[in-house]
Amino acid sequence: MSAAGPLIHARGLVKTFGDLTAVDAIDFDVRRGEAFGFLGPNGAGKSSTMRMIGCVSPPTGGELGIFGLDPVRDGPRIRARLGVVPQEDTLDNELTVRENILIYGRYFGLPRREARARAERLLEFVQLAERANDRVDALSGGMKRRLTIARSLVNDPELLLLDEPTTGLDPQARHAVWDRLFRLKQQGVTLVLTTHYMDEAEQLCDRLVIMDRGRIAEEGSPLELIRRLSTREVVELRFEGATPAVDAARLNGLVARTEVLPDRVLLYTDDGDALVPVAHAQLHPQSVLVRRSTLEDVFLRLTGRSLID
Repeated sequence: MSAAGPLIHARGLVKTFGDLTAVDAIDFDVRRGEAFGFLGPNGAGKSSTMRMIGCVSPPTGGELGIFGLDPVRDGPRIRARLGVVPQEDTLDNELTVRENILIYGRYFGLPRREARARAERLLEFVQLAERANDRVDALSGGMKRRLTIARSLVNDPELLLLDEPTTGLDPQARHAVWDRLFRLKQQGVTLVLTTHYMDEAEQLCDRLVIMDRGRIAEEGSPLELIRRLSTREVVELRFEGATPAVDAARLNGLVARTEVLPDRVLLYTDDGDALVPVAHAQLHPQSVLVRRSTLEDVFLRLTGRSLID
């Protein structure tokens, strides 16, 4: 693979665990400098794919190249050029914030002075410099995620792998993490992330694949996928009692498709304002919300299920 080729190249990639096929012959390429996402519910195969890219789980079949290298044969060389933010924090709670980065830097053979200089720079980057001498167990969940990101950057990686980077964080902490990741992207770091949050994928990803049951259902930019596979707007209807039958033909040709969920009905349309009075007259909902289409609507169309079941 040439230097001008993709940073990650996968064809027919398979991962099985006994009789379970976690990743089922998927194809994808990740280009240098982009933010690439794997979007899907728990159990879709996202983390298994990330573990193969991270050279901690060998592929069962297919082709996988990272930096033009073989992850089975060249694992140590690849890992030296990676940063990894795992789904669960693996920080040492007994150490200070600064010490967590310093010790990680030593794993990569950094001289003590260089590790200290990088730790100070990274703590500034993730806005934790004032907490450098605090023990990790005193940090909030959002601060711990930012520290984990700082630690993953100590070896100045070309490629940063992030597995569900903001799961469990409150909205303010999530946005703080997004801001740091966006700045990394601006600096030219290639990001590969898994997520089941459609707003996270829309915020961070230049391109993504939607995974379901180990396979790739679609690929494209968030905007392209929404434009191609959904409508401009969605009208959400909620009802006080049982959900009535919805006949799209009676809604003046304004509805492209409908989805009936346990707690609401979704009407897909290019003109929500025009549809609302018609829906009120025909269906008598208790409440109506007009919103733009999201990646969750794309996933619902592709699989018939919500991203977060």
